[in-house]
Amino acid sequence: MTAGSGQDDEPRTTSRPARPGTGDRPASAPSTFATARAILRKDLAIELRTKESVPAMTLFTVTVFVLFHFGLDRDTLEGDLASGVLWVTLLLAAVIGVSRLFATEREQGGIDGLLLAPVDRTALWLAKAAALFLYLTAVEVVALAAFAILLLGPDLLPALPVLALLLLAVNIGVAAIGALVSALAAETRAHELIVPLMLLPLVVPLLIAAASATEPLLRGDQGAEDLVRWLGLLTLYDVVFVLIAAAVFDFLLDD
Repeated sequence: MTAGSGQDDEPRTTSRPARPGTGDRPASAPSTFATARAILRKDLAIELRTKESVPAMTLFTVTVFVLFHFGLDRDTLEGDLASGVLWVTLLLAAVIGVSRLFATEREQGGIDGLLLAPVDRTALWLAKAAALFLYLTAVEVVALAAFAILLLGPDLLPALPVLALLLLAVNIGVAAIGALVSALAAETRAHELIVPLMLLPLVVPLLIAAASATEPLLRGDQGAEDLVRWLGLLTLYDVVFVLIAAAVFDFLLDD
C-alpha cells in the first residue's frame, strides 16, 4: 500500500451545479428578489446614463398629442374622444419601451449570460417588468400635463386621483405582458416587428376597460358602480397575466 492510499480509496463525489431557472439553486445563489433588484438597478443606471427609452416614449406621446391638436382642428376634447386619444397614445408609447427593454442584452450578448447564470429566471422577468413599470410612470407624468394643456377640455385635477388608479392598474398589466413579450422577441431578427404584433392584441382588454372607465370621468359624471366594475376587471386582468407570465417565463425561454 502506498502512502496516501487511504485518501485515494475514499469515494469521491462531484457536485453538479443546479440547472439555471429551476428551484434547486445552489446554497450560495441569491434569492429571486435579490437578483431582480440587482438587474433592476443595472437597467435604471443604464437608462439614466443613456436616456434611450423614457425620453423617446415621452417625445412620442407629446408629438402625438400635438398632431391630434392640429389634425382634429380642435382645441379641446372631452368624453369618449379624449379618453380614446389618451389611452391609445399611452399604449403605443409603451410599445417603444417594450422594444427597448432587452436592447442592452441583445446588442451585447448579455441575455445569454443572464440565462446561463445559476439564478431563478423569474428574477429576470420581474426586474424587466419593474423597469417598464417605472418607465411608464415617468412618461405619464409628462404625458398627462401635455394632454391637459393641448387637448383636454374639462379640468383634469378633479379626475386625477381616480385616473391615477386606472394608470396604476394598466401599468401593471402592460409591464407584466411587455416583459414577457420583449424576452420572447429579443433573439429574433424582426424584433421591432414582432413586439407590437404580440403586445397590442394582448393589451386590447386593458385599452377597452381603461377607456370605458375614463370616458365618463372626463365628462364629470363617473358613477361609483361603473368605476368599481372597470377597476375590478383591470385588477383581474393584472392578476391573471402576472401569474401566467411568472409561471411560463422559464419554460418559454427554454424553447
